[in-house]
This record gives sequence, structure tokens and C-alpha cells, in this order.
Amino acid sequence: MGATGLSADPAEYKARLADQTDEQIDAWAAELMRDVAIRRGVVRVVEDFRTASGIDERAFERVFASGGGPPAVVGRDAAGRLMVPAITLHALVPGIRAQVADGRDRLIAYLVANFGEIVYV
Repeated sequence: MGATGLSADPAEYKARLADQTDEQIDAWAAELMRDVAIRRGVVRVVEDFRTASGIDERAFERVFASGGGPPAVVGRDAAGRLMVPAITLHALVPGIRAQVADGRDRLIAYLVANFGEIVYV
């Protein structure tokens, strides 16, 4: 597992992620968003991403649009929770990098926060 950046626990996983390229971090983050959206829904991805990256709803919208997500599709579900179409979640990856200087660190935080999901998949 070492060559892939995976490990048995979140602390080791975070340390191994630090050794990965930006391209690999971005790919894993986008893949995780897709996989979690399939299993647990888009709302869960949006909430987890916002929490791990430390952004509020307005910042989420800026990140989404900066990454190429169409601003017009940002909406809310019946319960009032922020959401976007599942096929546009990948826009969060380049968007967080465009909006904050520590985008890589925030993507790593998202991956580590979802370590249990990665192990499950």
C-alpha cells in the first residue's frame, strides 16, 4: 500500500499524502467525491468538503465557480441544504486551489477526514 499513499490509519495516511504529487492529490480528491456521492449522496460530499476545507457557503460557491462549476446550478435540496449536481463536484478541486493559497493542504484535509470512506471503498 505504501506506493499508493494508503495506510492503515489516518495519521500515517496524512503523512504519505504529503509525499504525493499535486496531480495525484487532485485525482484522489475528485475520485473520493464521486465515490461518496454515489454511496452517500451529494449533500454529504458538500458538507464534508466544507467542513474539511474550513469554508462557509459563500466561499463554497466561489470555490465551485472558480473551478469551472456553473454558478447557476448551485442550489438547495428540500431540507435547505446546499448542493450541486454530482457530475460537477470535481470543480471543487481546481476551485479550492484557485481560491486559497493552501488549497493542497485543504484537499489533503478532505482526504484524511474521509479516511473511513476510502477504507470502505
